[in-house]
Amino acid sequence: MSRTVISAKKVAKRVTTQAGGLDILDGIDLEINEGESVAIVGVSGSGKTTLLGILAGLDVASEGSVELAGHSLTRLDEEERALVRGEHVGFVFQSFQLLASLTALENVMLPAELRGEVLAQDQAIEILDKVGLGDRADHYPRQLSGGEQQRVAIARAFASNPTVLFADEPTGNLDTQTGRRISNLLFEMNREFGTTLVMVTHDQQLADRCARTITIEAGRLVDMAKLASGAPE
Repeated sequence: MSRTVISAKKVAKRVTTQAGGLDILDGIDLEINEGESVAIVGVSGSGKTTLLGILAGLDVASEGSVELAGHSLTRLDEEERALVRGEHVGFVFQSFQLLASLTALENVMLPAELRGEVLAQDQAIEILDKVGLGDRADHYPRQLSGGEQQRVAIARAFASNPTVLFADEPTGNLDTQTGRRISNLLFEMNREFGTTLVMVTHDQQLADRCARTITIEAGRLVDMAKLASGAPE
């Protein structure tokens, strides 16, 4: 029986604007099991990226509770959430988020070094080889193409063997052909490492490669069975 690795109950996110209160998320209930691949989809402004941030412990809910890998994120302060992220979470962002002053190797090494792992360099070299960039280890991000930078970001994410990999529009800044190669690599690495994958994407083909798709509309989960049958919500 699969273990639940992410659990969200009655999660709401509200912010205050000049026009008054704004509900970004409203009563999200969600469970994701160990080893699952899940796509979160929805139109721009639907709340999908906000949900990803809350599930990953990068943001906090206004109401409700979130558990990640057995840790109640809702009850932790930012420093404690950072420790949970460091132990259990990897990230791949649309904008790569590499440090310009570090080489590809140093970018991949960084998460392990922050945890004090002495074999960080050996691990980083091995995983750069896996993503086909072993010969570019000493190159800086400015010397790499967009696809190569995203491969470095994927290597960095998997270098710590995370419990959950969160990906936010991982092919959004890439051309179609490069995006396809990156998505193939992402799923290949995910299968190899047995990581739980939670991905926000506007690319339906990419979403279809996940085992499950979650659709958000105006901050609420959409019941796809009801939509398919035409039944009222």
